[in-house]
Amino acid sequence: MNIRTRRRTVAVASTLLVSSLTLAACSGGDDSGSGSDGGSDNGSDAGTSIGTDADSFEVLTANENPTLREQLDALAANQCSAENEALPLEHRTIAQGDTVQQITLLASQGALPSHFIAGTDQVRPTGDLGGGDLVLDYEEAFTEAGVWENILPAASSTVESVYGQMVSLPYQYNLEGFWYNKEILAELGLEEPQSYDELVDAADAAAEAGYIPIAQSGADGWPLTRLMGLYIFRNVGPEAMAAVRDGEASLTDPEYVAGAQALQDLALNGALGDGFISRTGDQATAALLSGQALMKYDGTWLLSAVNDAERNEVGEDNIGFMPFPDVSGGQGSADQYPANAGAAMAINPETYGPLTADWFACIAENYGEQALNEAGVLSGFAINGEVGDIPPATADIQERISSIDETVLWFEALLDSESNSLASTNVSLLTNGDMTAEEYMSQLQESIDSNR
Repeated sequence: MNIRTRRRTVAVASTLLVSSLTLAACSGGDDSGSGSDGGSDNGSDAGTSIGTDADSFEVLTANENPTLREQLDALAANQCSAENEALPLEHRTIAQGDTVQQITLLASQGALPSHFIAGTDQVRPTGDLGGGDLVLDYEEAFTEAGVWENILPAASSTVESVYGQMVSLPYQYNLEGFWYNKEILAELGLEEPQSYDELVDAADAAAEAGYIPIAQSGADGWPLTRLMGLYIFRNVGPEAMAAVRDGEASLTDPEYVAGAQALQDLALNGALGDGFISRTGDQATAALLSGQALMKYDGTWLLSAVNDAERNEVGEDNIGFMPFPDVSGGQGSADQYPANAGAAMAINPETYGPLTADWFACIAENYGEQALNEAGVLSGFAINGEVGDIPPATADIQERISSIDETVLWFEALLDSESNSLASTNVSLLTNGDMTAEEYMSQLQESIDSNR
């Protein structure tokens, strides 16, 4: 446990608590429904709290995420009914595109909800919220409450990597990898590729047999940079892009240029199929699920299409999932799946009183089972109860999530917004041969350096 951070958080929370009480006294505020003072005898058993409960358990989410609200409502009605009776759940929503602006305003007014969506940069240690101790460290809070084991190691690894600290709950959790057609692979007389060289061999065999080897969407840009980025993570190791961010390595270093070269080689050798530059995401998915393509690199959000009998013409049993394979001599591992955990959902330390702590303990213990059973949502929470009849592909992914303990990010995750955009813009030039691998990485590194 990071004691220094914990002490700092308590100190700041205490300051916030004093401020809150002062404001309440000045306004003659009514404290009849405020719950407790953080140490009262209220039946809470979720461990030490550091703030003062609000009148309700207010949760601010994006309009675009009704699933989270529905699952929290289901918990309030069932597994967390006692917590809800003590501190009623209330929802507020905002447009996801307005998140940074709205959260900045609420923070300036001292009006952050108990649990709220936030911008990625806001909750990082260098962000306004993360640097200003306006978000709570989940690991410390949940450890004190005795429920930390309900956060899967893979999910905590991803959250730490994205945000630099454990300041978001993994209500959604997605791995990325290659989805592939088992029947085509068997027809080619091949097994699931275990190395990058075997992956290239499989692509060559598929092209020769008339299939699209890897159905990527060039129109979106990022599906192409994902392939390059994963080659770099497997070649350099899981800290490859953190080293670039920190100035300890450059994209112009040979081992990074090798990633851009590998992607260009795939494209120019026909592994991405004809017309991949203008191919959309839906067209790429359709190619895989109609039996035209051997593989497609994508996230596990593709499960909704894989499990949809109308869209998946080859059948759910015929679609497999595998990690980006090892690169010979590389420092990374195929066990290190790229992953993401959705938008940041932070805790306001000012309102983290005993009743609020009880709510979070109940969420930690029950959300994984609730979301998977009722909505088929993969999360970063442990599954603590019986899971009903879920599709085999979903069960396979959930088992992988539960078994891994280290993840990597995606290529652009730690880049500034300008460099992020440049990576996607220039990738079409790289893959059609109008830009060399060295030129692509040099321009990108120049952008990173100019935005430090």
